Amino acid sequence: MSGLARLGWVLILLSAPLTTTFAAESEAVSAAPRPCTQITEFSQFDFWLGEWAVHTADGTLVGSNRIQKEPGGCALVERWTNSTGGTGLSINYYDPQSQQWVQDWVGADGSLILIRGGLTEDGSMLLEGTLTNVGEGTTNRFRGRWTLLEDGRVRQAFEVSPDKGATWDEWFVGFYRRNAEPE
Repeated sequence: MSGLARLGWVLILLSAPLTTTFAAESEAVSAAPRPCTQITEFSQFDFWLGEWAVHTADGTLVGSNRIQKEPGGCALVERWTNSTGGTGLSINYYDPQSQQWVQDWVGADGSLILIRGGLTEDGSMLLEGTLTNVGEGTTNRFRGRWTLLEDGRVRQAFEVSPDKGATWDEWFVGFYRRNAEPE
């Protein structure tokens, strides 16, 4: 914040009546506009929100994931922990300029994912871009698809291409089940 802007805030605060309460200030902050909640595209990935247990197709528990909407409804923040304690974090948001969803992932294992895309005709979220393995110094084409299943689970399928998109290999397929549901 520039010095002039800080001075402006100081003058505003000093000129406020002494009777102003914290509750009134909190109410004003809460009433601040949240434009992302008013734009439909920002809710397209909401089917992924929640606390999840993640299993492979054979039922093996591979980790847990928490996806929350933050800040002010403008982004989904993912916090992943696998069954061996590895972690990762992603931020997912709708970019109105490109009219695409963006995921930027950083894993403790040195995996970096940057993918973008959007909803397909069947309602799946399909994002494509790159997967970088910092330890190996490699970058490959990468894509992920999230599909809401009829039973309320979400299927997440990742593929990697070692040949710039000519062929694709399965990288990970997981089935998300809400933690509130019995195992």
